[in-house]
Order: sequence, then structure tokens, then C-alpha cells
Amino acid sequence: MPGSNKQNNMFGPSTGYIQKNNPFPVTSCGRRRNTGTPMFAKAEPRRTIGPGKNFNKANPTGTGAAAGGGMTQKGVDEYKAKNPGSKLQTAVTTKPSKLKPGSKDAKRRKSFCARSRSWTGPRGKAARRRWNC
Repeated sequence: MPGSNKQNNMFGPSTGYIQKNNPFPVTSCGRRRNTGTPMFAKAEPRRTIGPGKNFNKANPTGTGAAAGGGMTQKGVDEYKAKNPGSKLQTAVTTKPSKLKPGSKDAKRRKSFCARSRSWTGPRGKAARRRWNC
């Protein structure tokens, strides 16, 4: 180290911010480098489809559990348990004539029906039937 011993000891170690509990090692120049290891264990991806996800199964004939297409309340509860903070809800299955115009459920139903208008597959048709579109 250049300079005299007195000069080198003039200033103590840094009293600035020293980061604790950082998972990445400090390099010789003071930088932190990710060595390619993941910081956290990967969580299960957020999915609402697939085996064991408690969907109403729609048969190709157009029949099925409660008209098919969409998650049951049990499925929604299971999804919410795995994904805290989720706002997933079940379908609005009330007949449009029984819904109060302008209510939250009526607006959700109207919005869903507008979004799903182009769904022509068997699962989409079953979902639209369930929502009374």
C-alpha cells in the first residue's frame, strides 16, 4: 500500500451502510455477484387449470357437472390457499332476470359475457352457459 503507516491508518474502516444477510458473495473489488444460484426456491406457478384443480368438467355432449366450465367453490378456495392475496371468484350463475341491474354481480356477468363472446371451443361454450351468456 502506498504512503506511510501514519497515512494509511489515518482513516478507520468505513462506517457507512454495510449490508447484512445478502446472499451474494462480495468480490475483490467490493461488488456482489450472483453465481447463478437461485435466490429463493421456485414457487408453484399460478395455475387455474390442470388435473386436480377442481374444475366442473364439461362433457362434449354439452352436459356435465352444473353445466360445466369454470371452478367450483372448493377449487377457488384451494387456489386462494396456494396464492394468498388472490381475488379469484366463482362464476355468477344467478339467472340474469334475478340479478338486480347495476349490481356487482350483474356487472361481472356482463363483463365476462362481453370478453368471452369469441370463445367457440367446448370449454368456452360450457363456461358461457354456466354464466348464462
